[in-house]
Amino acid sequence: MQLFPKTHFDFIGMRWACFAVSAILLGACVVSLVTKGVRYGIDFTGGTVLQVSFEKPLTLAEFRAAVEGSGLAEASLQHFSNSNTFTIRTQADAKQSAEAIEKDLAQIQGALPDNKMHEDSKEYVGPAVGKHLFRQALWAVVLSLAGIMLYLGVRFANPIWGVAGIIALFHDVLATYGLFSLLGIEIDLLIVSAILTIGGYSIHDTIIIFDRMREKLKVMRREPLGQVINESMNETMSRTIITSGTVFIVVMILYLFGGKVLHHFAMAMAFGLVVGTYSSIGVAAPLVFEWTQRNAGSRGAQPESADNAPRAKTKTGKRGR
Repeated sequence: MQLFPKTHFDFIGMRWACFAVSAILLGACVVSLVTKGVRYGIDFTGGTVLQVSFEKPLTLAEFRAAVEGSGLAEASLQHFSNSNTFTIRTQADAKQSAEAIEKDLAQIQGALPDNKMHEDSKEYVGPAVGKHLFRQALWAVVLSLAGIMLYLGVRFANPIWGVAGIIALFHDVLATYGLFSLLGIEIDLLIVSAILTIGGYSIHDTIIIFDRMREKLKVMRREPLGQVINESMNETMSRTIITSGTVFIVVMILYLFGGKVLHHFAMAMAFGLVVGTYSSIGVAAPLVFEWTQRNAGSRGAQPESADNAPRAKTKTGKRGR
């Protein structure tokens, strides 16, 4: 679908500027991760789960306002539907005194003097659970990256295409991860799901561009490789704007009106969409071009010719010229 006029940007000519921007962005993320680290949520670190109920109806927003005035302001809150029961999930460990927790609950009750609160249960989620969830999330990321690289390498009959796609995906994941480190925002399983979703959008956009590059390499055999890649990216620009733009609008609505629970999730998605769209254009395809240029040059071939670019298999299983 071509809703926007075809663009004529020289993306390959701007590749070193894009590489520099990515280097600065990732450098800042790495420095933050090394110096500040990452704040993990109760899903990964363990903590205390309190369940309380009220005699009168109470909304989550009203309960959150009461909690923010106590020592549990950073806790994660949840409301059970069709009830006056809430859970408070905090990173307070088992060594935290019962007096401290009772003091925090008393402050919450003091903010709601006309609504009697009852403490239903108090449970400590040990670090073993947190480590188990962390390993599951880590394996999910590692296996996803391995599967994507294998798929791209087979689909385009050239491992460098798969490697370039994984580098771009890693670029987006690390940038989003670093953003949360820079801002000191807690990472929980909801944020991990956002990061995995970002990776999906990023690699899908990269595959769209790679598909167009493969098609162009079959028909533009004599044109310079840089021109072939530029044509491919400019022709898919309309699709990129429509897809990423519509998702970005939805995510921003969640960010502005979805409430505190979805605030950080929506922020991760919005930032990841922008970075993911950029990396498909400014990282993945230029890496394929740069590697092809250097590889062709080392063999004494004419690097600017699209004839010398590695080609994906055709439908008959034979390679292009």
